[in-house]
Amino acid sequence: MDASHDALQSYVDKWLAAQPAQRVALAFVDPVRHPGHIALAALEQELLAAAYGIREPHVAATKLNWWAEELANAPETGGRHPLTQVLFDDERAARMGSERWLAPVLAAMAQLEEGTAPDFGAQLTAASQLHGALAALETAWWFGEAASPERAARLAALGHLLHALRRLDDDVERDRLPLPMASLARHGLSRDQLRRAGTARNAAVRDQLGELAASWREASRLPGPLSVFRAIESREGERLTQYAAGAPEPLLALQRARPSGGLATTWAAWQAARRWRRADAA
Repeated sequence: MDASHDALQSYVDKWLAAQPAQRVALAFVDPVRHPGHIALAALEQELLAAAYGIREPHVAATKLNWWAEELANAPETGGRHPLTQVLFDDERAARMGSERWLAPVLAAMAQLEEGTAPDFGAQLTAASQLHGALAALETAWWFGEAASPERAARLAALGHLLHALRRLDDDVERDRLPLPMASLARHGLSRDQLRRAGTARNAAVRDQLGELAASWREASRLPGPLSVFRAIESREGERLTQYAAGAPEPLLALQRARPSGGLATTWAAWQAARRWRRADAA
């Protein structure tokens, strides 16, 4: 098998490991006809892994600086990274300005040393910088520069806040906690108490899930199309939010929940793909 194909597939596999439900979506986005759509999703995963998965800010900054240089030079060089090479082999890349490609990297670097947000609104605003830039890039790629990224940006930020909440046990030592300061104060929770299940932690997590669920409902009224992948990610996030909110141990329910891959997910992917194809044909 071709080595370049193996290298590309390894990044796609990392994306699918992070978002298993997207395997259903791939049935409606042909990798042969639309390799750039899949490469862009994998690139998003690489940037998020650098922004959130590396604990040392200076190491994360080094990785993100490399991506900034790679994306800035790709229009002339065609790229060195397998994902960049696929993306800049597509004519869509030439129609998008360099600021569109660099915006997510710059936003990721800007948030590396952010602390815990004071309240949910501030959390959402902070998350919208990086995730909004990624959603704007994705929307322009799938639907063109004229398409509004507003709904995709809000859903991307909500998806991140849900993912951060799922990782509460792992990230309790970080400067930026998944629960805002107002919630910690309201429920009398210290950082040490976040490590242990209990009535107060359950209440704080349930409150956060309530904020997320309300924001998901509000986001459905925002303008703008969704890529097939964003539609599936959002549907999965909203489903998990509702499921965990009703559980006796909401954080445990979030962490143990399995991705949906049944008929409902397939139907949602088919509908999202149909909307995308109609917009593409218009």
